[in-house]
Amino acid sequence: MNIHSTRLGEVIGLLCAAVLAAHLAAADTPSSNPEFVTIGKQRVPVYPALLPEKIALASPGNTDEGHEYLVVRTAAGAKAIVLVTVENGPLYLQYGAEKIGKGQQVQVNGSDFPTLAASGLHAPAELEQARSITGKPVADITRMGRPGNASGIGFLAEDEDILSVLRGDNERVRRLGLKHPALARPLFHVWNLLLREYELGKLGRFKDDIGSFWYHGREIYLRSQRTKGFQESIFNDEIKGAFDIEIWRELEDHERRLLEKVYARLSKAEREAMISRLTRLRTGEMEPFYIMRYGFYEGHTEYRVDPLALAVIFGLKPVADIEKAFHGELPQVLTRHFTAKTNIPVGSEEKAQ
Repeated sequence: MNIHSTRLGEVIGLLCAAVLAAHLAAADTPSSNPEFVTIGKQRVPVYPALLPEKIALASPGNTDEGHEYLVVRTAAGAKAIVLVTVENGPLYLQYGAEKIGKGQQVQVNGSDFPTLAASGLHAPAELEQARSITGKPVADITRMGRPGNASGIGFLAEDEDILSVLRGDNERVRRLGLKHPALARPLFHVWNLLLREYELGKLGRFKDDIGSFWYHGREIYLRSQRTKGFQESIFNDEIKGAFDIEIWRELEDHERRLLEKVYARLSKAEREAMISRLTRLRTGEMEPFYIMRYGFYEGHTEYRVDPLALAVIFGLKPVADIEKAFHGELPQVLTRHFTAKTNIPVGSEEKAQ
C-alpha cells in the first residue's frame, strides 16, 4: 500500500469517527431529550417530571416544537408525558451494556414494492410478480420464516408462505380502511417509549414506574422484558429483536355488549377467546419495522400482530366499524391461516375484492 492510500484511509477513519461521535453527542444533548416542551403554548415538563393535574392533554399528541408524545401513568398514579417521535435515528446507541436505538423507522421497501411506498398499501400485481424481497428469494424467506428455522416459534405458521401472508393482511388492512404506516405508528410509539428505559437507565426506575399509557382515549397496559441475545430477521435487512412485549386493554362496556350480541351463538369461552385476540398482543420491536417496511404482521404465530387487534387496541377504528367490515366472521378472520391454497382466509373477504 502506498502512502497516498494510507493517508486517505486515515482521513476516512477520522471522518467516520467524527460522524459517530456527533451522533452519540446528539443523543445526550438537551435538545434531543428536553426537560420541557410547549403544547398549545403551555410549557409542559417531560418525564421523569410529572404532569401538573390542571393540564389535560390528548394522547398521542404533538408538541409545538414537533415532537410526538404519549401521556403515561406512573406507579404512583400520576401522569407524565414521554417523547416518542417516529423518525429515523441511529440503529445503535450505547446505553450501559446495551446497544439499541431507533433505527430507520420511516423506511419503506420501495425497491420491491413501489406502490406500498407510494400509497401505504400493496398492489396485488406487485405481490403476484414478486420472486425475491430484499434480494432474497421468497422461497428462502418462507423456509426461514417457518417454525424451527430462524426462530423456534417462527414468523409464519407451517402451512403459510410469505406472499400469502402479505396478500392476506394487505386485503385485511384495505377492508379496515387503513394503511400499513398507520398501523405501524402505534407500535413505533410503544418501542420509542421503551427506549426511554435505557435513556433514563441511570434513574433505575422507568420500567417499573410506567405500566400504562393513553391512546385515543383508551388506557393501554404495557409489560416488557429483555430476552437473551438477538432475534435475526428473515429478510436481508438490519432489523433485529431483543424484547418480549405485551400490550393490552380492556373493552369498554358498549364494545363488549356489541360483541356479546353479535356473537351470542358462541359459547362464553369461545367469545372470550375472540375478545382476547382482539385486545391483547404479544410482540417484539421487530414488528413495527416489518409492518412499515413490508406490510408484514407475521403469520399465525404467538408473535403475530393482527391488524384487527392493532385497530381495536389503539382505537384506530371503532369496534362497531370493524365488526361491520367483517360481517359476523371475526372468529374465523382472526384464526384462519393465510395458506397459498386459500390465499384470503374467509369467503366474505374474497367477495369484497
